[in-house]
Amino acid sequence: MAETIRSGFHAGGWKELAFEAFREGVTIHWIRRFEGEAPGVALLKYEAGASVPRHLHVGLETILVLEGSQSDETGRYPTGSFIVNAPGSEHSVWSEDGCVVLIQWDRPVQILN
Repeated sequence: MAETIRSGFHAGGWKELAFEAFREGVTIHWIRRFEGEAPGVALLKYEAGASVPRHLHVGLETILVLEGSQSDETGRYPTGSFIVNAPGSEHSVWSEDGCVVLIQWDRPVQILN
């Protein structure tokens, strides 16, 4: 399986990439879609005020905030924050000012509401 390389994320290199609809107010650029047992890797771009409803993490989720800030019930995570959500954890996510995050999911999440 070929690996995918993207460079310059820390310097805004993601700004030239094509994003598609994901959820209301949130767009996605897939770096690697889920395939069999392989994890999914993507960039998510939240508009100011956008949110994702409460969901369950079936597998490990890791997030690096590249721009702006992302929040959940445990806090606000500004640019440069690295977040790890363990399998079995659940939360909702929002961004008051908008953000772009690099995210990897071991398994797709399950929306709870």
